[in-house]
Amino acid sequence: MHSATILSLVPFLSSAYAAETILGAYVFHRHGDRTPKSLAPTNLTALGYEQVYTSGQYFRSRYLTGSSKINAISEDIVQLTQLDVTAPVDKVLQTSAMGFLQGLYPPVKTVQTLAGGRSIQAPMYQLIPVNTIETGAGSEDSSWLQDASSCTNAKASSNRYFTSQEYSTLLESTKPFFQSLVPVVNNTLDPKDVTFKNGYIVYDLVHVAEIHNESVPSSNVLSNETMFQLRTLADTHEWGLAYNISDNTRAISGMQLAGEILNYMNGTIESGRKGSSTNKFGIQFGAYATFLSFFGLVNLPQVSADFTGIPDYASSMAFELFTNADVSTAFPTNEDLQVRFLFHNGTASNSSHPTVYPLFGGNSNELSWGDFSRGLSEFAVSTTKDWCIMCGNAAGTCAQYSSTGSGNDGDNSEKQSSGHGSISPAIGGVIGASVTLAVVLGALAIAMLFGGFTLVHKKALRDSTTAVNDKTKP
Repeated sequence: MHSATILSLVPFLSSAYAAETILGAYVFHRHGDRTPKSLAPTNLTALGYEQVYTSGQYFRSRYLTGSSKINAISEDIVQLTQLDVTAPVDKVLQTSAMGFLQGLYPPVKTVQTLAGGRSIQAPMYQLIPVNTIETGAGSEDSSWLQDASSCTNAKASSNRYFTSQEYSTLLESTKPFFQSLVPVVNNTLDPKDVTFKNGYIVYDLVHVAEIHNESVPSSNVLSNETMFQLRTLADTHEWGLAYNISDNTRAISGMQLAGEILNYMNGTIESGRKGSSTNKFGIQFGAYATFLSFFGLVNLPQVSADFTGIPDYASSMAFELFTNADVSTAFPTNEDLQVRFLFHNGTASNSSHPTVYPLFGGNSNELSWGDFSRGLSEFAVSTTKDWCIMCGNAAGTCAQYSSTGSGNDGDNSEKQSSGHGSISPAIGGVIGASVTLAVVLGALAIAMLFGGFTLVHKKALRDSTTAVNDKTKP
């Protein structure tokens, strides 16, 4: 985003929440530092692993061991029924989730006694499944924001940004600026592609090089002012593709996230009513596009213009379900439930905490469950039918809904009765199963090999650069 830390309208004082009980939480998290998109396939770096691991440690201290501990959650040994972790079919996002979980639930010594008295000491790492979802698959290898989406109407909506007056004006007015950057990136990108049209790709390449490379070609061009302008233009470019106030379809990823949050929190409430300790903590890893789309949908730019900027690596937003009622004898009624939204730009840590912000254009940092669920339900996509109608898709899973109008009563009744996981596997649900320890350690070991990156000659990337151009055509 535009700044590393956004100042909240109301300071976050953890002591103010000492008397409350956290009943459940849902966290949406960006991946850690990675290699540039223009040099696909992308990979999580050692720095990226450190970032998400540190974030996992922070959320452990918040929700598992600290004063904001989720009620009845297992502190040291993971109980898989209490945790739901998802990430798209994307190696950067999946390995980021794995690294986060190692910080959330660190190694423990486990000994099992078998028949005959033989004792087995298992490896100390805790095995936590990362369920894979189709939504956002391959997003970190994709150069265009909507590449990872299969939503027809969302792609069409984002493409309309390329015919807007704002885009046309910036494309023309920034030509001299981007041409000044050609000596920096021309070993990787063709000079004709170094324009606002590929604003994020140019920024991403330069940004990664500045983090990892000992030297950058023509680095004298990259003053602080130049980098700030490049980042601001990348923010503008991606915001224009992710959200439009007059066309919510463009923000389909944020709408799906809203549905997933509602479904999971409804599951937390339902399990609590039954006296169960399941569905305590939902964690999802995803791309920055979902952050931007969701920010727009819940009116966060009204709080700060910084919410129109791309969140930094390892950024996170959290939704806390809590109550001030007595929970010793019974689960609270809906009237006693509240929700709080928190965001942290970049890696959260015990020295840099997430901040609370108001949602939906309001002033309160705490919303009743009723107000929160109604606010999200205004745009949430919670069922396969909702998604198919919103996206205008008529093939495959959506074929059965292709002739259904979006305004009929069946739409509303299905949406109201939907439960956790009501998006079908083909659209946005679970399509994969657990990740084994060997995969966790293997993937993270590979990530640790990255210590720096070089800009390669454009001949080696001609095919991928051509693909970038094709995907970003209006």
